[in-house]
Amino acid sequence: MTTAGTLVLITATAVAAPLLAKLTAPRLRVPLVIFEITLGILIGPDLLGWAKVDDLVDGLSELGLCMLIFLAGYEIELDAIRGDTLRRAVRAWTASLVLGLAVALALSGLDLAKSVVIGTALTSTALGTVLPILRDSGDLRGRFGTVMLAFGAVGEFGPIIAMAVLLSGRDPGVATVVLAVFACLTAAALYWATRPRPPWFADIVRSTLHTSGQFAVRFVMLLLVSMLALSAAFGLDVLLGAFAAGLLTRLVFHGAAPESSEEIMGKVEALGFGFLVPLFFVTTGIEFDLASLLDGGRTLLLLPVFLLLFLLVRGLPVYALAPRDLDPSGRRALSLYSATCLPLVVAITTIGVDEKVIGEGEAAALVGAAMISVLVFPLLALRARAGRTDTATTAEAW
Repeated sequence: MTTAGTLVLITATAVAAPLLAKLTAPRLRVPLVIFEITLGILIGPDLLGWAKVDDLVDGLSELGLCMLIFLAGYEIELDAIRGDTLRRAVRAWTASLVLGLAVALALSGLDLAKSVVIGTALTSTALGTVLPILRDSGDLRGRFGTVMLAFGAVGEFGPIIAMAVLLSGRDPGVATVVLAVFACLTAAALYWATRPRPPWFADIVRSTLHTSGQFAVRFVMLLLVSMLALSAAFGLDVLLGAFAAGLLTRLVFHGAAPESSEEIMGKVEALGFGFLVPLFFVTTGIEFDLASLLDGGRTLLLLPVFLLLFLLVRGLPVYALAPRDLDPSGRRALSLYSATCLPLVVAITTIGVDEKVIGEGEAAALVGAAMISVLVFPLLALRARAGRTDTATTAEAW
């Protein structure tokens, strides 16, 4: 099929996914992303063979992943997640990384390079994937939502940092220095974002919000593209820049045009969730190596192993270090949501396969387990949270 035909097919698949989610909702609440990936597998080369990914489709898919991480970064309220909650989130992810590397080292037969890829993948949290589920269930606001944002942000940001240091191909010391310089530039940008904007900025935001000018949306795109370019210039993963751009955007518009910020992001989310993000998930399904799983053997055996490891390596430290004001059902839900992963697993395994560090079968098992985690863990978390509201105080424990 031509590139144009593939794009039409992917877009049609993206339209069909929410219809199927709506049809199944009365009986089973299946996350939308599952339909997008599953339909992608269906039209992909291993089943119907209707769609094939080329450079253009792959580029748009990468942009969709960047938009997903950008939107995850935008949701982070720095003032809300700091303090004890953030410290617990960092400690939980650090424990996950140590545990993940140790387990991966044993699984890989002491192959250090392979253990870094697998171990890092086991520590990720799909915050961008979980956020729509939390938003739809009403759990995004309140104490539970604040805690989930903190643990999810670290679970999203931590693996990106680890990728930049451990999977960049540079000497770890050099990579750390490069990352530190990038962090300093990002910190300077965040400081700039908190400074008062001149009056004309808010005026032009308001005056072009419903015109073809769309200054605010164009400014958001400038921030995103600039941070992507900065991370690429430093030889870092562009997802790091996408996440930082989300943080910057929130600070700029909540400070300079708070009355318009919700509408601005509604427009950006429409672009992201309406086109780019589903394109990424459908393309992920098309590229999924289903043949390796269907062949059975070690690949198929690894899938349930990795699924269990996602829960143990990522979920167990989260449960142990969750804030004490969450009740047991909240802690269980937090662990399950935190163990839900996919986008970064796809990114990390892609790097591993490209560098010939892991095989395509192992990558397929990791991605397959991550797909199941997106289907199963949020459903279990929703059940754990069913009928409950946050009774704990929303104040931080400093």
